Amino acid sequence: MRPVFQRALRLVRYRGWLLAAGAALRRPAQLDRDDLPQRRGGRWTDRFYPHRPEHPARTRLPPAVEQRIARRDAQSADHACSPASRQGRQVRRHEVVPGSQLAMRFRNAATLLALGLSCALPFPALPVSAEAAVQSSHPVPAADAERNRLRLLRLFAEDAQREDELDPLTPLYAGATTGGAQFERMYTDALDRDVQASARKSREALRTVDRAELPPKLQISYDTFAALKDDELAWLQPELRRLTRVRPFNHFGGLHVEFPAMIAPGGTYDYADEADYRRALTLYRAFPRVIDNAIARFRQGMASGVVEPRLTVINMIAQIDALLAQSYEDSPFSAPLRQVPETLSDKSRKALASAFRSATREAIWPAYRRLRQFLQAEYLPEARDSIGLGEMKGGAQLYRALIRRETTLTLEPEAIHQLGLSEVARIQREMDRVRGQLGNSGTLPAFFDEIRGDPRFHPTNGSQLSDGFARIGKQVDAALPRWFERVPETPMLIEPYPAYREKFEAGGSYSEGAPERGKPGVFYYNTYDLPHRFLSGMTTLYMHEGVPGHHFQISLAQEDQSLPGFQRYGGNSAFVEGWALYAETLGYDMGFYRDPLQHWGTLDDEMLRAMRLVVDTGIHAKGWSRQQAIDYMLANSGMGRSDAEAEVDRYIAMPAQALAYKIGALTIQRLRGKAQEQLGARFDIRAFHEEVLGSGALPLPVLEAKIDGWIAASRPHRAGVAR
Repeated sequence: MRPVFQRALRLVRYRGWLLAAGAALRRPAQLDRDDLPQRRGGRWTDRFYPHRPEHPARTRLPPAVEQRIARRDAQSADHACSPASRQGRQVRRHEVVPGSQLAMRFRNAATLLALGLSCALPFPALPVSAEAAVQSSHPVPAADAERNRLRLLRLFAEDAQREDELDPLTPLYAGATTGGAQFERMYTDALDRDVQASARKSREALRTVDRAELPPKLQISYDTFAALKDDELAWLQPELRRLTRVRPFNHFGGLHVEFPAMIAPGGTYDYADEADYRRALTLYRAFPRVIDNAIARFRQGMASGVVEPRLTVINMIAQIDALLAQSYEDSPFSAPLRQVPETLSDKSRKALASAFRSATREAIWPAYRRLRQFLQAEYLPEARDSIGLGEMKGGAQLYRALIRRETTLTLEPEAIHQLGLSEVARIQREMDRVRGQLGNSGTLPAFFDEIRGDPRFHPTNGSQLSDGFARIGKQVDAALPRWFERVPETPMLIEPYPAYREKFEAGGSYSEGAPERGKPGVFYYNTYDLPHRFLSGMTTLYMHEGVPGHHFQISLAQEDQSLPGFQRYGGNSAFVEGWALYAETLGYDMGFYRDPLQHWGTLDDEMLRAMRLVVDTGIHAKGWSRQQAIDYMLANSGMGRSDAEAEVDRYIAMPAQALAYKIGALTIQRLRGKAQEQLGARFDIRAFHEEVLGSGALPLPVLEAKIDGWIAASRPHRAGVAR
């Protein structure tokens, strides 16, 4: 995900905004190549907001609305997962692909099981496709079943309505009508209490719904919603809140860096008419109050001894300095005036120009200066020298909770560490083999150095990247029909980062589209500092960020209007990033890694994800120093020192988030292997991918239950037994 502004975001939705320090990325909008979480989902997300509803819904639904919901659901309930119930272009069915070399390559199921990484299922494994429909053992009158179904849909709508009303970031999204007053509630105790009350209300209401009476597709929604609320309530418990709420943000996620991106054109805010500009001004004026709320939270942490590492604080100060060094004309806060609608009169344009300049100088800049002064003079002297959570008061407990939040699984740090060591060793063996195919007869460490400096591995001009990605895109598109039943309707553009962004971005990222507004997704690649870019990783980068990775998964979910909002626009790092990493490995199936250079590139990227398992747990559970972590990454990969330092600093700031990629991908690979083994010649890779992607980004236990049900329904049945 990374920079993860929606990259599951590289910003990848309390409500992490309350939990803050490392709250899970629920769903990415701009997902970056180095996988930093920033923004996600059609809605914007980051560390401080792990889940956003699809759109506002009425708490009290009028009869007409209820009837409309009932009609819509009735059309899809009996054929919940059939392709006809979803938007998306149908792909012509080619020959069935029963298996692949990838299945053999990832025969790590035994290792995963031995390490306790298989999903501990809290939900029964039930079929979730039309073909897998199951009769209830206790038949229920149709009228009762319909009331039960509508009760669940009403619950989803009411919860979405409350979340939209409570979320202090709602005013920063397109279509919102509220302004500064709602925004100012961010980082307040009153908001914490209201959020907890709402989550409890929804969880209790869910108990009034009989899961067994629901159609299979809604059982998946029920399970996903239950998992979301349980996770939310767990994070609102006092023992965790005291460790998270007092660290509102850091240099990898927080309002101090995300507000400028959200409020600028191209962000989450929509400047359609003069009223939108006027409402934006109320957000400018409210920003100082939000910053003061955050400072108050930081001070509470200072009093309790729960503080950020010095490294993180120094980086935050540098970020603020960079922002304050900009002139008003060059800053993101003047950007809304660069594309004012033509319908506005000259008088209105001049008035808005004056108002935006005044609001920036009188509210925005002073708030940033106040935050910087606090961090420099008060907080930095109290910050801790240690970098790992294990060395922070209550940190060991928090780290385990973060692992659960990011991976959706209950895993021990030591088991993850050992898995990482095993994966690093396996990938190194493969790299050693490919090294020979690239003409190197030396050692692997020596080849790492060669790759860093040999010009043949680096682009010499931007057209090498633009032409290369266009060619890769055509090759991937041609291969899709054999592997997928559907492809998204939402188009994807392939573009270089704008000049003002390229210096600060990773090698590539994905910015999701908005089907309802006709906005395409964008795969960005970086043409800055070309001697330090690599040609070897182009295919794997495209497949992760674009197709069939983030663009594919996110767009299919957004386009499926039969899903509840939290499945269309929500998600979790383990699924979103796990799918994108799994999508990279499909390059083996599609034959793209027969080219040794591209094969090396995907191994190099996979090595990064494997090292994360080792380094993240090393820092936060085993007391590794920053230098120890950097040295490990340099010794086991071809990364440059600056890249390794940036990666390690990310793990320090966002504990456990980087674990989600490999854990999620290995889970999907294990489920695929299980399905291939149990179904044999009946296994259809296209159908498997449809089952994985067809319900949005699910918690991994819910995904496993769904796949187990699909496997059971796909097995041959005895004569006379209905399927």
